Amino acid sequence: MQRLEGKVVMVFGAGSSGPGWGNGKAAAVAYAREGARVVAIDLDAAAVAETVAAIAFEGFQALAVTADVTDSASVVATVDKTLATHGRIDVLHNNVGVTTMGGPPDLDEAAWQRSLDINVGSVYRTTRAIIPQMQAQGSGVIINISSLASIRWSGYPYFAYYASKAAVNQATVAIALQYARDGIRANAILPGAIDTPLIYKQIAAQYKSVEEMREARNRAIPTGRMGTAWDIAYAAVFLASDEASFINGVCLPVDGGQSCSLGMPQ
Repeated sequence: MQRLEGKVVMVFGAGSSGPGWGNGKAAAVAYAREGARVVAIDLDAAAVAETVAAIAFEGFQALAVTADVTDSASVVATVDKTLATHGRIDVLHNNVGVTTMGGPPDLDEAAWQRSLDINVGSVYRTTRAIIPQMQAQGSGVIINISSLASIRWSGYPYFAYYASKAAVNQATVAIALQYARDGIRANAILPGAIDTPLIYKQIAAQYKSVEEMREARNRAIPTGRMGTAWDIAYAAVFLASDEASFINGVCLPVDGGQSCSLGMPQ
């Protein structure tokens, strides 16, 4: 039997930011492979359509929804559409995030607020809309995609990202403990250096070339290579499944051991 047979999974940030496999896209497909009824949500209609097409190509079905996680009405409408279609919500997967380069003197108020609004505001709006439904059901799983940068200095100058992703961790813990008696579990995944389309858009400019970026990120990992979106997806599927029924309030690094290292050259 598939581990998520019949479960309804909402994946916010299910579109990839470029060709290949982003964390949200891989998670949506991985959930579908385990029997879940996936609702794939993204601001980019074309990107989420591509994710749903990938799911359909493997013989599964998913619902594509375009929504903006910085807009409460948009999030609520997405939840209402999911409930009208499937009648319940078993798993909420929050994958939306943005990196904004710069220390405090480099960031204007708008850039700072945008980072908070997207990275941690998305968790607030989605959980605000979905937790009451999970309480009514007596069960539910929330998985928030944070970052290793929430607990470690990555070498990149993105103050707002560090701060907002650290907030995601403690928000996850707060949800996990407050709603545990309601049958709701919440955990966060902290990806380390993952080779996804996003890094080529938001991080590559910190290096002289794409090749230099890849080499530096591979070298920083004790295993000698970056992870892939599937590494994050498989961790998410496990946390969403009944196999993880006694795991709650955990912030799990998926990083090839990078969080255990002093950062010395390999």
